[in-house]
Amino acid sequence: MRAGIFAEENRKWLTLAAVSVGLFMIMLDNTVVNVALPSIQKDLDADLSELQWIVTGYALTFAALMLIGGKLADAYGRRKIFVLGIVVFTLASLLCGLADSSEMLIGARVLQGAGAALMNPATLSIIAATFPPRERGTAIGIWAGVSALALVIGPLVGGLITEYLDWSWIFFVNVPIGILGIVASYLFIDESRDETHVRLDLPGLATSAVGLFALTYGLIEANTYGWSSMRIVGSFVLAGVSLSAFVLLERHQRDPMLPLELFRSGTYTGSNLVVLLVALAMFGVFFFVSLYMQNILGYSPVQAGAAFLPMTILIILVAPIAGKTSDRIGSRSLMTAGMIFVAVQLVMFSRLSADASYWDLFPALVIGGMGMALTMTPSAAAATRSVPVDKAGVGAAVLNSARQVGGTMGVAIMGAIMASQIGGERTADAFMRGFESALLVAAGIAAVGAVVAFTLVRPHEGAGSAERAAAEPAG
Repeated sequence: MRAGIFAEENRKWLTLAAVSVGLFMIMLDNTVVNVALPSIQKDLDADLSELQWIVTGYALTFAALMLIGGKLADAYGRRKIFVLGIVVFTLASLLCGLADSSEMLIGARVLQGAGAALMNPATLSIIAATFPPRERGTAIGIWAGVSALALVIGPLVGGLITEYLDWSWIFFVNVPIGILGIVASYLFIDESRDETHVRLDLPGLATSAVGLFALTYGLIEANTYGWSSMRIVGSFVLAGVSLSAFVLLERHQRDPMLPLELFRSGTYTGSNLVVLLVALAMFGVFFFVSLYMQNILGYSPVQAGAAFLPMTILIILVAPIAGKTSDRIGSRSLMTAGMIFVAVQLVMFSRLSADASYWDLFPALVIGGMGMALTMTPSAAAATRSVPVDKAGVGAAVLNSARQVGGTMGVAIMGAIMASQIGGERTADAFMRGFESALLVAAGIAAVGAVVAFTLVRPHEGAGSAERAAAEPAG
């Protein structure tokens, strides 16, 4: 019996299960925290900027380190780096749950992001090293499904845990899962590495990380210190200098962290921009709509999490259909329509009042679910079809990084708009003023995404390459 389970044919699927456990854990933590924010705010007496850092601290570190994480896995061993990521993530989750101040929680979330950045790219490279080409598409399809499922059920899971246990348990629950993941990794994952690796792009890592952090810091803290203060102006200047230096470095590196030649393809550039813009618009929405439901409408954490179910179910059901459709007709029309739907949803949310019923929210949730589903999978399919086969891994990693950067910027920008409208007030009227303004800006961003999709993505960018699209991640 034991020999049958561990036979070579079964072992690779156990390998997939092991990496899927880790993947589910890190993707869930992108959205599971949102519904718990009001409870965290009350327990830790956190202000708006601290709540933003609790969310963006994770996403920012995840985005900044993800590309280098893949190179570390290739260079030093994929299983080794994957397990190291689980260890870091699990310890950070324990610290998050034990946090008794906003500062401690933010620091632990940053550490969580570092662990996630080591794990995420290693999962794909482990799958590529384990499965033969004829089964790789199926395995990566399961990988993408696990990732998408974790993202969309996060609000409901967060609501259930917060209401029936405590917000700290959204982090404590990762500890036994992490331990299980470590054991499963040593049982089912064989070590592999790329013997031809070259040196790591540390200058690229440093300049991109500093630039992203400085930009995020300036946006989140501008209302606290003033937009014209030396601290904030200096942050934006540092961000501009660092990100410009990053681009210059990447143009001249022999083995850059971000291969800029990928962006010679209009379809690849457009797909990444759309993914960044939809994340920018929607991460902020999850953040602030969760606060709106609980602090203004008086929803419990479970009610707030369940409120997102229509959107969640539509994403799960429609995204695979959208992916298959993009194989036949191309991605441009689907991405354009999806971003228009997202923009409409955001305008509808902006019209909500402080005494709205759930049925006032419901149409926007349905339209947004359709929009996200029509955007996410076709964008990933278009991006992966537009890069050479030998660049498929780094192409997918850049797309994932674009989503994380977009999410970080979304929470920071929407928060800056909210904070400028609210001022020092903590009233429902002040919140609703900021809520309306932030959502209208997000709607404008989504509309720009529709224009980008229609303008840059080729109408039939290799739409017949179904096999190629199936072999790449869809999220």
